[in-house]
Amino acid sequence: MKAPASSGGARLRWIYAAFAVAITLIAALIWWDAAQRSDGRADGAVPDMNDARRIAEGKRVYDAHCAACHGANLEGQPDWKTRRADGRLPAPPHDDSGHTWHHPFDVLFAITKHGLVPPYAPDGYASDMPGFGGRLSDEDIWNVLAFIRSRWSDKVRRTHDELQRQVAAQRAR
Repeated sequence: MKAPASSGGARLRWIYAAFAVAITLIAALIWWDAAQRSDGRADGAVPDMNDARRIAEGKRVYDAHCAACHGANLEGQPDWKTRRADGRLPAPPHDDSGHTWHHPFDVLFAITKHGLVPPYAPDGYASDMPGFGGRLSDEDIWNVLAFIRSRWSDKVRRTHDELQRQVAAQRAR
């Protein structure tokens, strides 16, 4: 007959098990937090949006997936500020005349990836803007955003760059 395990040994095994569970939970929370970031990057950093390769690839993806609604020249659909009979708004322009440049890249990324859903639109908001997360990679989405940015005027790019600086400063706090 075996001698019963000492209570100290059993307690030590419970401590090890609790520690392993805690480490697993912490790792899961870190993974979940990174996965929930709207921009798909654990560090929240925006890639180089001036990279010529990224912009060229973004044009290719934009032409294939975005131009049908937002226009070959980023002009959007006619009367984009007026709701149609179905209550939905036409696709807005992505050039200087639209409001795309009023939003930081993480918001633009999230809308492109997930569609116009909360927190980027009210609950139940009806939109023709689909989420492209199932069709485009995160890199494709960043490339499209770089292409769109490349078509803005210098003044709008400077304004958007300042918006990005402010967003980064707020997150650094």
